[in-house]
Amino acid sequence: MSRVQLFTDGACRGNPGPGGWAFLLKHPASGTEKEVAGGDAATTNNRMELQAVIEGLRALKRPSEVEVITDSVYVAKGASEWMPGWKANGWRRREGKSFKPVKNVELWQDMDELLARHDVHFTVVKGHSGHPENERCDELAVAASHQFDPADA
Repeated sequence: MSRVQLFTDGACRGNPGPGGWAFLLKHPASGTEKEVAGGDAATTNNRMELQAVIEGLRALKRPSEVEVITDSVYVAKGASEWMPGWKANGWRRREGKSFKPVKNVELWQDMDELLARHDVHFTVVKGHSGHPENERCDELAVAASHQFDPADA
């Protein structure tokens, strides 16, 4: 199984507001790298963080061992800790004594399908702390969010 590193980040100007996501995919054995970014005119930061991982996993052509490096505790804990409980409860989360629908459920369901194809583990890094690949993803995500500025169109 091929081993890859997937660096991701999401950005949002306003929450909700125009947002961007980006990933940097590295294949250490071959030295190849791929950068991709996109965005949405009206979104949230959490949605962009999720979309970055989803798009990065979608970019893989075959099942792989993937280290996802993200600054989003929400994405890392959601995928590795919370999702099994959400699924067992019909994609609902406990809130007090009742259950509420999981926010961004369609993205979590996409993520669930992609995680089943790969051997994925998450590493959380501190955002805006000088981590080169995280900084690059942030730069790409912020730039992608600006494509929705009327003055830049």
